[in-house]
Amino acid sequence: MDVKSRNYLLMNRQALQRDIKTAYIMDRMISDEVLTLQEEERVRQQSTQEERAAMLINIILTKDNNSYRSFYNALLHEGYRDLAALLQDGIPPVSSGNRKSSMDGMTSHVKTVLCEGGVPQRPVVFVTRPKLVEAIQEKLYCLGSDPGWVTVYGMAGCGKTVLTAEALRDHQLLEDCFPGGVHWISVGKQDKAGLLIKLQNLCSRLEHDSTLSQRPPLNIEEAKDRLRLLMLRKYPRSLLILDDIWDSWVLKAFDNQCQVLITSRDRSVTDAVAGNKYEVHVESGLAHEKGLEILSLFVNMKISELPEQANLLVRECKGSPLVISLIGALLRDFPSRWEYYLRQLQNKQFKRIRKSSSYDYEALDEAMSISVEQLNDNYKDYYKDLSVLPKDVKVPTKVLCILWDMETEEVEDILQEFVNKSLLFCDRNGKSFHYYLHDLQLDFLTEKNRNQLQELHKNIVNQYKKYYKLNTPVPSQEDCMYWYNFLAYHMAGANMEKELRDLMFSLDWIKAKTELVGPAHLIHEYVEYSSILDQKDSTVRENFQEFLSLNGHLLGREPFPDIIQLGLCQPETSEVYQQAKLHAQRETGTFYLEWINKKSLKNLYRLVVRPHRDAVYHACFSKDRQRIASCGADKTLQVFKAESGERLLGISAHDDEVLCCSFSADGELVATCSADKKVKIWNSRTGQCRSVYEHVEQVNCCQFNNRSGQYLLATCSNDTFIKLWVLSENRCRNTMIGHQNSVNHCRFSPNDEYVASCSTDGTVKVWDTRSGNEQKSIEIKDFFRSADEQPDDVEVLVKCCSWSRNGDVILVAAKNKLLLFDVKTCDLLSQVIANHHSTIQYCDFCPGDELVAVALSHCSVELWNIKSLSKVAYCRGHMSWVHCVTFSLDGSLFLTSSDDQTIRIWETKKVCKSSDAVLKSELDVVFHNEEVMILAIYNQKHLQLINGNTDSVIMQTSAQESPISCCCLSEDLKFAAFGQENGAIKVVQLVDGKVLKSQEAYRISVQHCRFTADCQTLVSSAHDSVIQVWNWQSNECVFLRGHKEAIKDFRLLENSKLLSWSFDGTVKVWDITTGNTEKDFACHGGAVLSCAVSPDGSKFSSASADKTAKIWSFGSSSVLHELKGHEACVRCCAFSPNNKLMATGDDKGEIRIWDILTGALLHFCSPVTVEEGEPAHGGWVTDLSFSPDSNMLVSAGGYLMWWNVTTGESLQTFYTNGTNLKSIHVSPDFEVYVTVDNLGILYVLQKL
Repeated sequence: MDVKSRNYLLMNRQALQRDIKTAYIMDRMISDEVLTLQEEERVRQQSTQEERAAMLINIILTKDNNSYRSFYNALLHEGYRDLAALLQDGIPPVSSGNRKSSMDGMTSHVKTVLCEGGVPQRPVVFVTRPKLVEAIQEKLYCLGSDPGWVTVYGMAGCGKTVLTAEALRDHQLLEDCFPGGVHWISVGKQDKAGLLIKLQNLCSRLEHDSTLSQRPPLNIEEAKDRLRLLMLRKYPRSLLILDDIWDSWVLKAFDNQCQVLITSRDRSVTDAVAGNKYEVHVESGLAHEKGLEILSLFVNMKISELPEQANLLVRECKGSPLVISLIGALLRDFPSRWEYYLRQLQNKQFKRIRKSSSYDYEALDEAMSISVEQLNDNYKDYYKDLSVLPKDVKVPTKVLCILWDMETEEVEDILQEFVNKSLLFCDRNGKSFHYYLHDLQLDFLTEKNRNQLQELHKNIVNQYKKYYKLNTPVPSQEDCMYWYNFLAYHMAGANMEKELRDLMFSLDWIKAKTELVGPAHLIHEYVEYSSILDQKDSTVRENFQEFLSLNGHLLGREPFPDIIQLGLCQPETSEVYQQAKLHAQRETGTFYLEWINKKSLKNLYRLVVRPHRDAVYHACFSKDRQRIASCGADKTLQVFKAESGERLLGISAHDDEVLCCSFSADGELVATCSADKKVKIWNSRTGQCRSVYEHVEQVNCCQFNNRSGQYLLATCSNDTFIKLWVLSENRCRNTMIGHQNSVNHCRFSPNDEYVASCSTDGTVKVWDTRSGNEQKSIEIKDFFRSADEQPDDVEVLVKCCSWSRNGDVILVAAKNKLLLFDVKTCDLLSQVIANHHSTIQYCDFCPGDELVAVALSHCSVELWNIKSLSKVAYCRGHMSWVHCVTFSLDGSLFLTSSDDQTIRIWETKKVCKSSDAVLKSELDVVFHNEEVMILAIYNQKHLQLINGNTDSVIMQTSAQESPISCCCLSEDLKFAAFGQENGAIKVVQLVDGKVLKSQEAYRISVQHCRFTADCQTLVSSAHDSVIQVWNWQSNECVFLRGHKEAIKDFRLLENSKLLSWSFDGTVKVWDITTGNTEKDFACHGGAVLSCAVSPDGSKFSSASADKTAKIWSFGSSSVLHELKGHEACVRCCAFSPNNKLMATGDDKGEIRIWDILTGALLHFCSPVTVEEGEPAHGGWVTDLSFSPDSNMLVSAGGYLMWWNVTTGESLQTFYTNGTNLKSIHVSPDFEVYVTVDNLGILYVLQKL
């Protein structure tokens, strides 16, 4: 940056730091490509606005003039005109003799000097790389007037020569530093005779205007001496450029106290000469956009006009300027061969990529192999071993120590030789070194050693086995991550089928690897190496792949789940289950559970991933179905593989929640929009931000057009507008005005001629894409209005719309209805009420047009056949609101995203064949002669008696007219009773399900019912203040009246007594024969949520919404202890059987153990680590139960947990498929546990 510009920034620093907000300014600077996403992250990490501004200014001060200009323009655009005015006089001129702008420094003087000095002209196609050019110029300035060496080094074809020549095209540089001129010699690979000819030619050139013509020098020493005299006397302060130096002995001929710049692949080439030394490393990769620019210049086309193969070609060229130029030159001559040259690159046919007039080698393979040939024979073998290294991976020294069976120092010496010759790159990471090959070098090596690759892979596996024997690497070892990531890759490369199967089908390996890197990479390996793993049978591989695919969201969380326990939940035929069972039986002192009724459960989803740390608002497939993009409340955009969930990209995309994302038709771009009012366009592979657009308010939806070619993006916002953006021109083409309220959703028609939009104003509108004019408007709220309502009285938020494949029909979702309209006539064709208890969040047409997927607010997704208007599938699995559902382009898959932070991928055919049997969470259990008898409410209208041991339905009642709300079993297993939402109570006999008695007990839904010990009487409560005691055989009723608010629950005591607790904060003891209150306890200021009675019957406890629990004496009616300390509602409590301990659980997921005698807190029951923002128990703790010996405790919450009561340590966690468990029923011996989750799945668990 110019000194003047820098001074203006420093002078006005305080004012800038005090006033600017950095977020929008940085967006503009990223758009201008002067600020990186990493630098933006550094700024964001500062805690205050002023610190963020200070960090941004510090970063700008390290940059060039373009950064100053970009910062100034950003201030103007963001309304900081007064601050921009302070910097105006410091704006650097765009075109000047400034040494940092080589393009601008090309004067006639420069042209003359370079021409006389033999400096190569710019190639026909030239693309600037200003940072590298400036770095070379900076090092040349460092030489000053002293003799010395500047080495420009890098691998073959990285552009060293072109960049060096470009650095010299600067008037100021030549005038200030090298008034004696510059002299360029292309040296290359030479023997002594060849070098002498080069020296003779140089001397002849330098003496060309001398009056005395001398004979050429006869040997290198004479030539060196004559060159020294010429440089000293005739060309003082001139620069000698030696291009393409291979050997250090060559430099000795030029070591004569002058200023020399050399280009080389070998960084250490100047070790043999004296003087000041400076280095510039030319990185091997061009940015993707620069590569496209080179191709476009060669073939004389705009970047936007390049064929689809251009992107793939640049990617295959791995950023090498040489390869891109070779391809470009060939395409200029053969413009129809895009596909051919792409194929040659993909197949590594380097010999066919031939000839470019500006390069010394006939073909790409020749350019690379010549570097390798310079190594001595020993080193060539070591270099060959690198052929099997994985691409884009930095390998720790320790891996190569194991491979070569050497000490670290010996290995580092060998590798340094490769680094010096630009055959390998080194990255220092803390104290250790990591090494890697450029993609092209690796491609060349694999091609060259193709016939030996299997043996090379085998060698690395054998060396690993020899070193580690039967152990596995531990995280503290630097090579640990390499082996976990790539051991399977080497085994597959060696075709070691047995070793690979033993590794991949080992729960120990899976446990160790998933704890370190999560499950996605393992799933990818199962897919990648399936041909080897499936040689005998594909079943085992499918078992393990399914296990990881369906449990991946659990395996990436803290605390890390017990993989053996997860394995025990697999089907009994699964190899995973069988291994887990063996592990469980072998391990002593660990507590495991068998899910004995799991046979009935079918997993309908194919993959579950948890890419976000907050709600996922939207997710979509790329058109080729290979990738998924997702966004959400954590402000990020994630891109991952659809097959394995392996993350490809994670971007902190916006300053507020990201509400929608969309792939472009070719999959190269992803758009995001946010509550921060911005729309951003990202390169879907590199994560680079291409453009930033804005609305005035929150942007709700962004959708790309459906066809490849021109990129169009539709966005809609709370500002009531839909905007159409043309990405190639970086502008808004149309603003569509017509909605009266927030626009929630927009979609292009299949042929891109129209855009449909949905709004909170109750309308759907169709717009012409070209003109932006409104074509149709449908008043959706008319279809929700009852006869006596005026149109303006009805509020209908139209949530979403979707086009049929032919574009003739549009599907609209509003409230709980799906409506189908004819686009031409706007007539309603049909409508579906998807669900009475839930609102539709999103809908999508399956590309086949018959199916529609609907995301609902109550955790589920439904599939409807739109022709027959029938529900064909009910998909349960999410634990919270489902925000989005989208089909893949071929309709074979669909994905769902939810508040539960997961994305689930479903197979359409599999889902459509499933049934939707669901149990309510209210159930009753009797443990009888080692049998588990469960009474459950099935699909809301039926009562089922289930044998938990065999998972068989013993009895099912006929469908009831009103949904069943609660149920209970008699102890003798002869009768069952149930309450209904219409207030009725019925008693049935269990033999045949026949209703024996019924009573219209309440006007509102019945909440609880229980039989007395003699089974003659049924006690019930509804959501009011009265308890009803009904002798169902004599039909006599007693009413217990006294509570002032609704009853929370009750418990039967001995001697016809009953304990009840209420939202009014009181607990009462009743005589159920007389209906009289015997004791009245004013317990809490808030609702009493739970009560427990001590084993000796002398005390009870109460837990309340006021965040306290209390222990009371029945005898004295007084409070014995108030248990304080919980930070949320105390929802449950339990006494230990030995009458010494009390456990309480709260809505933060915390469990506390108390001493009953003193009321003292003994300890917390909590896992060691929990992810930030996650409740400790996955949600509220709703139920607690002690073991008979009082040493263990089981708790229900988001899942089930078992605890050591003495230490408070977690013994085991059982993750249910759903969440929000309301209760846990425990057998008297603490061996069997029964619960139902919020998805209606029943769990009968037995201790192993």
